[in-house]
Amino acid sequence: MKALVTGATGNVGGTVLDHLVAAGHDVTATVRSDSGAAVIRGRGGRPVEASLGDAPALMRAMEGSDVAFHVAGVNEFCLPDSAEMFATNVDGSANVIRSALRAGVGKVVYTSSAVTIGEPAGSVGTETMAHRGWYLSEYERSKVEAERTVAIEAEDLGVNVVSVNPASVQGPGRVTGTARLLLAFLQGRLRYLPDTRATIVDVDDCARGHLAAAEHGAKGARYLLASATVSTSDMATLLASAAGVEISFRSLSPRVARMAGTVVGGAYRLVRKQAPVCSEMIRTMLHGHAFDGSRAERELGITYTPIEETLERMVGWYREQGLL
Repeated sequence: MKALVTGATGNVGGTVLDHLVAAGHDVTATVRSDSGAAVIRGRGGRPVEASLGDAPALMRAMEGSDVAFHVAGVNEFCLPDSAEMFATNVDGSANVIRSALRAGVGKVVYTSSAVTIGEPAGSVGTETMAHRGWYLSEYERSKVEAERTVAIEAEDLGVNVVSVNPASVQGPGRVTGTARLLLAFLQGRLRYLPDTRATIVDVDDCARGHLAAAEHGAKGARYLLASATVSTSDMATLLASAAGVEISFRSLSPRVARMAGTVVGGAYRLVRKQAPVCSEMIRTMLHGHAFDGSRAERELGITYTPIEETLERMVGWYREQGLL
C-alpha cells in the first residue's frame, strides 16, 4: 500500500515508518526541516514538507495514499504555556482528518493515548470505560479533546478512522518522558521512587499495532496497546536485572512527592521555564495506570513482547549510545 506518516522523525512514528518500509510499502512522511528530511530518507521513506497547521500542504502530501498514519503530537508535562500543545494535538489532528477527506485517503490510523481512558485510581482501563470526568494533566486534557475532535470530524465527514491508544511506550530509541526517569535510575541519579504502577508497551509492538489497525481495525474503534503492568519496585528490579547490576532505592512518600512537585514546579513557573518535575507530573505518577490491551490481541492479531526482553533491548541501546 501507499502510506503517509506524520511524526515519523519521532520514536513511535519512526518505528511505524521502519515497519512499513520493511513490509515493502511505499511510504511518504511529513517533515518540517532539511534535517528531518535527511532522517526520513535514511530510513527508506520519501519526505514531503508539511506541518499540521497547514491543511493544503497536508492534503497534497496525502494525495494518492491508501492509509494515513497520524502519529505526530506533543507529549509534555510542566509546560509554562500549553497552548502550542493543544494547537498541535487538537487543531492539528482535525486538519489531518479534513485533509484525508479531500485527498481521498481510504483510512486514517490515529495515534491517541491510553491516558484518554481516564480510569479511576486502582482500576484497570478498557476501551469502553467512561472517563472519570477530571484530568490529571494538561497533556491528558489535550489528548481527550483531540480524540473527541477526531471522532466528531470523522463521523461528520464520513472518514474511516481507527484509533490506537498506546500505554507508556518503551524500548530502544526513547530517552524522553518516563524513559528519562528510567535512564536516571540506571545512571544512579534517581534513588527515591514513588510507590505506584504503570503499564508499558514495547515500541515495536506499538508499531505493529498501528499496521494491524490499518489492516484489521474496525471503523470508529479504539484499541489499547498495552502489555505489562508493573509496580515501581518491580520495574526497578527488572531494570537492574537487565543492566546486570545491583541498584538500591527507597520509596518516596506521596506527601513528600507532592511537596517536591509544588515547590520545583512553582519555581520554574515564575521564570516561565519548563520544570523537570511539577504537580501535574507527580499527580499522574501517584495516580498510577493499569490498562487491558487484550482487545488488540483478539481483533488485530498482535502479540506482546515480554517486558524483560523490552528492557534488555532498551538497556543495550543505552549502552550503544554511551548513556550508561
